[in-house]
Amino acid sequence: MGKFTRAEWLHGMGLLEISSLPVLAQALRELDDLLICDKQALARSASTSSQAKKRGSASTKEPYNRTRYREYASDRKTAFADLYQFCFTLAKPPQARNIDLEMAMALWSVLLAPRYPIINDLITFLPAKGTYKGANKDIWNMVHEFCRAVDPSLSNYEADGAWPTLLDDFVAWMKSKAHDGAEPVPAKEE
Repeated sequence: MGKFTRAEWLHGMGLLEISSLPVLAQALRELDDLLICDKQALARSASTSSQAKKRGSASTKEPYNRTRYREYASDRKTAFADLYQFCFTLAKPPQARNIDLEMAMALWSVLLAPRYPIINDLITFLPAKGTYKGANKDIWNMVHEFCRAVDPSLSNYEADGAWPTLLDDFVAWMKSKAHDGAEPVPAKEE
């Protein structure tokens, strides 16, 4: 798993003007609400918009520099895609091409589950299937695209599309689960 150097951490905190843990926690909650939970962006108050010009009055100063937050709010789709890609790179061991399946599932549960509940079914399916050991960048990207493009009912899923086998197997499992009305256990391949 990736690491941040002290210099990188200090640089980032300096740009955001974050100097305490409570303010860092606030900034992370706000980003989580914006990018992960897809909640409404924070409104820009009249006093904070004039703050950029004055910079100094303690009564109007925001708790941290929200410039980056506002950039993310202006293009959430791109900001989330950047965060999603960053997480793959951060989780991937150096010199490796994949992240292990447990790490991928943990990240999907944090990054995708709040917006796309179908990911919870995929997370249930993968260990039960037992044949998948990791996620390469293509699988990582296609899982996100699958969540964005395919209806939760799977009605618009095209089996002859360019989906990876992992997702074809998952859809077949979900359809058999819906058809049988029971929780099927995926057949393990030897």
